[in-house]
Amino acid sequence: MFVMELTYTASVDRVDALLTEHVAWLDAQYAAGVFIASGRKNPRDGGVILAVGDSRADIERLAASDPFAVGGVCTYRVTEFFATKTAPELSSYRQELPS
Repeated sequence: MFVMELTYTASVDRVDALLTEHVAWLDAQYAAGVFIASGRKNPRDGGVILAVGDSRADIERLAASDPFAVGGVCTYRVTEFFATKTAPELSSYRQELPS
């Protein structure tokens, strides 16, 4: 599992100009089963996405395709972690530690 942390590098006005495209990109990733949660940070200086994927490289490529990244209004920090404990509703995302 991956935490994708966005940090805005431009004014919120520039971010908002790309918001419709960003939301469409998010919707496509939810439909593909890649994203399981997302939202703005508070204060509004970026956002966070929880994602599932086969590799860090795949997730980093996906982050680079975000209209916010393409438009130069954010940077991404991708952190991989093993979801060894989850709420019951997220049990299908539970992982084993590698041996």
